[in-house]
Amino acid sequence: MKEKYLLAIDAGTGSIRAVLFDTKGKQLSMSQREWTHLEEEGVANSMSFDFEANWPLVCSCIKEAIAGVDVEDILALSATSMREGIVLYDNDGNELWGVANVDARAADEVKYLEENYPGIEEEFYQKSGQTFALGALPRLLWLKNNRPKIYEQVASISMIGDWILAKLSGKIAVDPSNAGTTGIFSLSSRKWESEMAARVGIKDDIFPEVLETGEVLGGVSEEASKVTGLSTLTQVVMGGGDVQLGSAGLGVVREGDVAVLGGSFWQQVVNIKSDVAPPKDMGIRVNPHVIKGLSQAEGISFFSGLVIRWFRDAFCSLEKVESLKKQCDIYEVLEAKAKHVPVGSYEILPIFSDSMKYGKWYHAAPSFLNLGLDADKYNTVSMFRALEENAAIVSSINLEKIEAFSGIKIEKIVFAGGASKGELWSQILSDVTGCEVKIPQVTEATALGAAMAAGVGAGVYKTLEDAAKVLVVWERTYKPNKEHKTIYDDLKEKWQKVYEKQLELVDMGLTQSMWKAPGL
Repeated sequence: MKEKYLLAIDAGTGSIRAVLFDTKGKQLSMSQREWTHLEEEGVANSMSFDFEANWPLVCSCIKEAIAGVDVEDILALSATSMREGIVLYDNDGNELWGVANVDARAADEVKYLEENYPGIEEEFYQKSGQTFALGALPRLLWLKNNRPKIYEQVASISMIGDWILAKLSGKIAVDPSNAGTTGIFSLSSRKWESEMAARVGIKDDIFPEVLETGEVLGGVSEEASKVTGLSTLTQVVMGGGDVQLGSAGLGVVREGDVAVLGGSFWQQVVNIKSDVAPPKDMGIRVNPHVIKGLSQAEGISFFSGLVIRWFRDAFCSLEKVESLKKQCDIYEVLEAKAKHVPVGSYEILPIFSDSMKYGKWYHAAPSFLNLGLDADKYNTVSMFRALEENAAIVSSINLEKIEAFSGIKIEKIVFAGGASKGELWSQILSDVTGCEVKIPQVTEATALGAAMAAGVGAGVYKTLEDAAKVLVVWERTYKPNKEHKTIYDDLKEKWQKVYEKQLELVDMGLTQSMWKAPGL
């Protein structure tokens, strides 16, 4: 029987990728292009999405990924993207304006909404699980205030992954998992809450059809076929947000399933029912999942992976030389040495990402505390281990916050992303949380999740849950050490108290915050 294919398009913050899979989930080819989201001239903290420059990059990736196969054998395609990024269209479906995920130009609008509509952010959060900081309402208000001619033409809104699917199919639609990050959306009904826009003076008639992940938009259009090389027989299928589809690609598809995604930023996600109300203190973000009937409670640790990379580049020149000699990854060298550092790393306290406080979120100044002058104890290797332990500690705190409001007891964690390659880091995560930690074999979970969505649309799989049963394979499992957990529990308690004191130094203007949410 002739082989059939599924195409995934992954629009990340730093690059666009097209990945071709067979129907058994095997990756066959991948093409990638870096793209940049530039600050708009004269607009502080902006990060524009350049759809005119980026569409040719999408087309190039697709052409390369499908080269060498009969394009009529590509059953379906889907797309996933960074969340929060939006594209606006006119009445004819032409793009007007777009921003990438962490565009923070609307800080003044966030403050305006909070000051002029007291309590409205808390009210909207209880419906949407989102705060204003990276939501679409302040950005739309910014556009209305600063680019009124563009604003007047706006007839529709979508997310960046949906923009790709619209370019390929000619139909603008959204899915709950990504559209939910606009904050103009209901967790329970999985539909737009256009009344939110009307209440703050924003157009309430710009919200397109909502399709569930795996539903078909249509075939590839004639126009798109010409520029991508795709067949018009290929079905264009609704995708979703990168974290949620990545979770599906890791088998995190049932209520109570948990994942820690260890990339540049770390996400801790827990599947909960759609009717579970977000916490009253707005401490945790809640998003619709790609699985109908489920949401995901999400904690975020800022810069955990980026901090490790900075530390490697700034302090680990000797280990770099050693890794070149051994022809292995530098992190293997560092972890091999860090295994000999006692659990707790001599109580070195790294101060980088705080645990998640979604309603009022800012970080202390980056620092290491509790260093001593004994070079045998306080050195590059012990500081490296302390960073790995700290990432696990912050994840544990976020997961405990989710347990507190959701009622879910976490016992098993799927650990994925670059950090999960580290055997020491995986064991530390298990020891800190007291949970079994499972490492999946898949290396491209987000793209695989998009391929699974395409497969559902093409009828290869009945549901995403069924696809996960077939495609997700486990590579390693780690069991927690109870003695180590006791040590980490004490360290976690100390770290939280110290971090609060470090935030006081920021409040006094004596140190500079590593990051602040827009509007603070």
